[in-house]
This record gives sequence, C-alpha cells and structure tokens, in this order.
Amino acid sequence: MRWWNKKRPEQRPKEKKSPAREWADAVMFAVVFASLIRWATFEAYAIPTPSMEKSLLVGDFLFVSKLHYGPRTPMTPLQVPLTHQTIWGTGIPSYSDAIQLNPYRLPGFSEVKKNDAVVFNFPAEKGHPLDLKTYYIKRCIGVAGDSVAIRQGQVYINGRAATKPDGLQFSYLLKTDRVLNESFFSDRDITDSYRTPEGYIVHICPEKAQQLAGLDFIREVKRQLAAPQEAEAGIFPQAPDLYKWNKDNYGPIYIPQEGATVAITPQTLPFYEKVILEYEHNENAEVRDGKLYIDGQEANAYTFKQDYYFMMGDNRHNSLDSRYWGYVPADHIVGKAVMIWMSLDPNGKLLDRVRWDRVFSSID
Repeated sequence: MRWWNKKRPEQRPKEKKSPAREWADAVMFAVVFASLIRWATFEAYAIPTPSMEKSLLVGDFLFVSKLHYGPRTPMTPLQVPLTHQTIWGTGIPSYSDAIQLNPYRLPGFSEVKKNDAVVFNFPAEKGHPLDLKTYYIKRCIGVAGDSVAIRQGQVYINGRAATKPDGLQFSYLLKTDRVLNESFFSDRDITDSYRTPEGYIVHICPEKAQQLAGLDFIREVKRQLAAPQEAEAGIFPQAPDLYKWNKDNYGPIYIPQEGATVAITPQTLPFYEKVILEYEHNENAEVRDGKLYIDGQEANAYTFKQDYYFMMGDNRHNSLDSRYWGYVPADHIVGKAVMIWMSLDPNGKLLDRVRWDRVFSSID
C-alpha cells in the first residue's frame, strides 16, 4: 500500500469492546458515581438501637445529608468503595490505614444547631481511623461555647431550660395488680421494657405515662430519677471524687469552642484531658502526675483547635451519650439526619412489618 493510501489513526475503525469489557466499564462508572454521591451529598443509615426512641425507631432507615454541614474530605483513601469497616458479609477489613490524610470540611448549608439529629463517628472508639469509627446518631443538646447542666432530668443550656423534643422518653416503674403480657406493651407501642421484682420498667414519654396511670389495674406509675449528689459509675468526666453526677443531675459543663482558652487545673483537667490528648491532634502532649505537658513544658492553659458538641439520646434513660463519653469533635461530624425513607418493625409480622406512616417522613 502506498503511503498516501494509508489511513490515518483517527480514520481507522474503533475496536469494538467485548460484552465483558462493557459490563466492567459500566460497573466501574456506577461504583465511582455512587461513591461520589455517598461522600458529598447523602448516605443511608439504619437505626440499630432504641437510644433515640420515640423520635427515631429501631428499623428506621434514614438519609443523612452531608450537604448541611459540608462533606469531609477523605481521610482513609485506601478503602474498598461503598464499605465502612469491613467487606460486606465478612469480618475482613475493607481498608488499610497505611495512608492517613488530614481532614478538611467543604462549605455546607448550615452549622450544627441545637436539637439537630446528628450522625457522627463515635469519638471514644479505638482500633479504626477517625472516618471509619462506628456511626452514632444522637441529638445535639449543646454547641461549642455553651454550658450544659441537667437538673432532675431537665436540660439547661446557659442557665435556661432547653426545649424538649417531641417523643422524649424517660424510665418509669409500673406497679400492677396482674402480670402484663407481651401484647399489653405491643398494643400500646411500648418497645422498651423489662420486668423487675417491683413491677415493670418501661421507657415511655410523659404523655403515655399519664395514660397508663388511668388504667384500673395499674397501681402506680413512677418516674425513675437519680438523686442529686448520687455519683453514677461511668459518668463523664469519670471523676466521682470531684463531681458526683448522674444521668439526671449533671454539670454544669463547658463545651469547648475553637479559639477559646481554658485554665488547666486539677479540677478542669478531667474535662479536657481526652480532648487534648486524642482529638486535638497534638503530637507531643501528655499528662503526668495530674499535670498537662505539651512539648515537654507544663501547660497551665490550653487553646482549642476545633469546636465540640454535646450529644444526648431522646430515650434519656437508655442512651450512652455525651453524659458518659464526653464531647463530639467537629471533625467527627458526618451529617444531619433529614428523612426516613423506610421503616421496618423488627417484631412485626410479614404483612405488618412496614411502618407506612413513617416512610418518607422528615426528621425533626
């Protein structure tokens, strides 16, 4: 063939892809697209525990918006797409922590506000990178710079009684004249209960407690409240000799704010030790003999590098939250829960398992 008859490369017919190659390209595109959507806009989340009842129920499936507070840039890039901690259906880790990137947050629609239902990475968890810690969902009670206190179960923010979310639950003791069967609780939508020698402990809202008190076979409905100055094991900051607090009588406690400086004393160090050593990314910080040292020098004051939040469950007597493990750092915030797209009753029968009244409902 003469050189002037040769077809230029762009004139040659394109090589046709095999069906397997076309499927592989389509799957790759779908995975990349889904990963971008999941990272930057919305992610699905399931409610695994009753700590947010009755606002959110076990079996609710949520959409969590990353757009509200701004999506975080990836911190653990070596990860199987569309996984969290393990590969689906196995115990095999889905990531390598050989490379860890500093977190940054893109601009969002709003800041975290009081009473938002917030999904975050559980701060106290060990063994996983920050962005792969287990997801928790709680209600934001206080934001950075606030002072939080609880008196006889009532939350106070900066000295004022906080607004109570709809569906807020507490623990009550039911004393009855007869044995209550399972249908008694299911017919009244009481999903969190157990029997004691005195009667039945149920987690319900005050309105339902009033209804139960009107039944002729219920002798007493008594709200369970811990007494002031009664130290409860495990309550943050885990210093019962200094602070005799419990889940119903707590604080006041200051929520750290970026740029704020606090004095470090034997009385304040228990509040901020974990923050400074674990959440503030200080490489040369340590506590020795009850004193804080940074870069080998004793520190009598500390300035915070990021904001923090105080989270609590709406099921106030059946929730492990900031009252037990402390503050949630800003870089642990994942997004805002905005919608229930499906709700399945784990105890429901086949035809009644879907809670249709909750499907596609917004979250307050």
